[in-house]
Amino acid sequence: MDSTKLLVSLLILQALFTTSTSISAAPAKAKLFREYIGAESKHVLFSDVPISPQVEFHFILSFAIDYTPSSSPSPTNGVFNIFWDSQNLTPSQVSSVKARHGNVKVAMSLGGDTVAGRKVFFKPASINSWVRNAINSITQIVKDYNLDGIDVDYEHFDTDTDTFAECIGRLFFYLKQNGIVSFTSIAPFDNESVQPYYLALWKKYGHLIDYVNFQFYAYDKGTTISQFLQFFETQRSNYNGGKVLVSFGTDGSGGLSPQNGFFKACGTLKNQGKLHGIFIWSADDSKKQNFRFEKQSQDFLGAAN
Repeated sequence: MDSTKLLVSLLILQALFTTSTSISAAPAKAKLFREYIGAESKHVLFSDVPISPQVEFHFILSFAIDYTPSSSPSPTNGVFNIFWDSQNLTPSQVSSVKARHGNVKVAMSLGGDTVAGRKVFFKPASINSWVRNAINSITQIVKDYNLDGIDVDYEHFDTDTDTFAECIGRLFFYLKQNGIVSFTSIAPFDNESVQPYYLALWKKYGHLIDYVNFQFYAYDKGTTISQFLQFFETQRSNYNGGKVLVSFGTDGSGGLSPQNGFFKACGTLKNQGKLHGIFIWSADDSKKQNFRFEKQSQDFLGAAN
């Protein structure tokens, strides 16, 4: 898209943001399974991961980052580059896994925790310039990889909450309005330096967000079933009306593990009609365990009524 057309589009978007309700989140799918993949360059392939035909399966490529692809990366103000394992997770591999499995969709996640051992900061020069650059670079990556959705997982910020909300909200609006992606998600966690940014985004643009990939594995190790259910209710209230997905990590992180009752807690939520899906961080870590919990998660969801 040339710069003149993009500028006109951005001006139109600015006029629509405060009044538009025509774009909304997708209908709930209780049998949704999602998995982050590619962040740790452990040579994991889409074809390595077991995929049940009984669920809707989302791979989430991790990550695209608006930093320079160099040995000492620096912010690029919305110009996104690929930092996932692009040697093994290629456009042809995306096309192949989607052709083999009609229930598979592929998204990419923006941001992440670190790059080259340094924290990734959300650091826009201005709202308009960041959105303009993000639209151009993300649209190109989506087209190159034939992607279906986008996830936002920034965890460090060098700006205020309103600027973050406007940048991401306007990006989501444009991508959905123009049919570039069909779904969006965010990946917050319970931290006072992180959660306010996502709550500000949710407050103004929650109707554009299909899924909340809440990082329940960021809670302390040894989380009990009752604590997990309390945490879920807290976040369900924070993201009122949203589809809050439950989660665990296979990297030894915290939260409620499958061994300690995760699926029992899921059963409680399912019986209450509150289970919107499960996601795992991450396929890279699960490979050494032969994806046992990916199988268990999908079997659980596939059996749900």
